[in-house]
Amino acid sequence: MAYINTEHYDADVTAEIASHVRQILSLIGEDPSREGLLKTPERVAKALQFLTKGYSENGAQIIASALFEEDYKHMVVVKDIELFSLCEHHMMPFIGKAHVAYIPNGKITGLSKIARVVECYSRRLQVQERLTEQIRDSIQEALHPLGVAVVIEAMHTCMSMRGVQKTNAVTTTSAFSGAFLESEKTRNEFINLIKA
Repeated sequence: MAYINTEHYDADVTAEIASHVRQILSLIGEDPSREGLLKTPERVAKALQFLTKGYSENGAQIIASALFEEDYKHMVVVKDIELFSLCEHHMMPFIGKAHVAYIPNGKITGLSKIARVVECYSRRLQVQERLTEQIRDSIQEALHPLGVAVVIEAMHTCMSMRGVQKTNAVTTTSAFSGAFLESEKTRNEFINLIKA
């Protein structure tokens, strides 16, 4: 079966980024005309567009695209959602997982939409703290649930590959609203569910 590339890139943006990548390759002492690097600028340009495609998406709209009336008032948890993002300070990857919960208030959303919201905001230049809150806020805005909880655990390559070079460090961030913020019991139930 042949591979079909379904990704679309803006040709002008690709060309502009690629020209800068060629300059960067020269500045670090490489030869951009070397065989192994001939297509690297275009590849990097496309990779950057893919890794930052979240700028053209809106998390609340993603949730709103699949809303269903449902009289369910118990916690909905989607855990271990893989995430890949770029740290805005060094443009190096951070990789981890998100755990997201909400308590419906008459409406639910498709479960895949929760993962798509994580994807939307992680595909931007980010700091983990902001990413955590953006996921929470978009779900709160679109669903108006009784509460939202988000915990992210991630390893930052800007900390493991350079600088302090601590390869086993994991950063954990959390953001809560509504019932998760007001009730320790509800918050603890969520924490126990994502640890299970």
